[in-house]
Amino acid sequence: MKFGFEVPTSGLFAGPDNLVRVANHGEQLGFDYLHIGDHLVIPRSIQSSYPYSDSGAFLGEWNSKEGQGKDDEGLHFEQLTTLAYLAAHTSKINLLSSVCILPYRQPVLTAKILATIDVLSNGRLIVGCGAGWMEEEFEALGLDTFKKRGAVTNEYINAFIELWTAKNPTFKGEHVSFSDIYFEPKPIQKPYPPIWIGGESPAAIRRAANYGDAWYPFGNNPQYPLDTLDRLKNGIGELNSKLNETDRNIKTIIVALSAEMWYSDTNPTFDENGNRKMLTGEPAQVADDIYNLGEIGVSYLTLDYKGKDIDETILKMERFMKLVKALL
Repeated sequence: MKFGFEVPTSGLFAGPDNLVRVANHGEQLGFDYLHIGDHLVIPRSIQSSYPYSDSGAFLGEWNSKEGQGKDDEGLHFEQLTTLAYLAAHTSKINLLSSVCILPYRQPVLTAKILATIDVLSNGRLIVGCGAGWMEEEFEALGLDTFKKRGAVTNEYINAFIELWTAKNPTFKGEHVSFSDIYFEPKPIQKPYPPIWIGGESPAAIRRAANYGDAWYPFGNNPQYPLDTLDRLKNGIGELNSKLNETDRNIKTIIVALSAEMWYSDTNPTFDENGNRKMLTGEPAQVADDIYNLGEIGVSYLTLDYKGKDIDETILKMERFMKLVKALL
């Protein structure tokens, strides 16, 4: 099992010093990857339902203390720029876009930026891809593709692969076309950086089966919950079914679970039936859960280490590596 963590790119604690401090400390502790979310603007009025909260309200703060952070609601560092910045401040940890909302950016430019990050990081990029959920952000960016965002995302992935692999890239689609161009440098990783497809919906699972090197669900989507072993096993079964339809083998794709909402220091949390929620509780309980996740096919796992400040975040990361990972 490989483990990842989030760096603070939004809200109260976002800033260059904290970014580097958390990234470097995670690398020194032996984490395998760091990740960064993706928002370009935050509309002041949001009617779209956020997929990862029970209420549908957008949880826009990375780390906000009670009664603070209101003035920081719109503070989000741009994802790809920040990955490049962290590539220069780290040496071995992998860099995951979690996830890059593909319809937000012109695809040829995005492919160039991603290839550049992979080259400059010496092959440490992981391309997490998503279709997006906030219609108001699409509108603020001048995009009319919200209702077609799934098709746009699929087409952009195909365009990326063509640009990253072909000597004379040529592509003609509904949303992007190019031909008779040089596209260099190619990514260091061959055939291209790993593509992780984010999302839990049937459409996301189908996209992962068609395009992904990994299916990358978040476990805390109330509409498509993956918060128990049985639910996650069923999700992996759906992925396998879609892979069979594409003639791809389950062994050609990994499962990377983002369970950020689930890890606590020692106190377990419980569901409505009084059962301990997976990945909460004492270190031995969390370690057992991680072992069981590995048994059903999960290879990468992101947990929540956010604290009331950066010092607490780092302490939680240290505690996990010393007390939980040591048991695996």
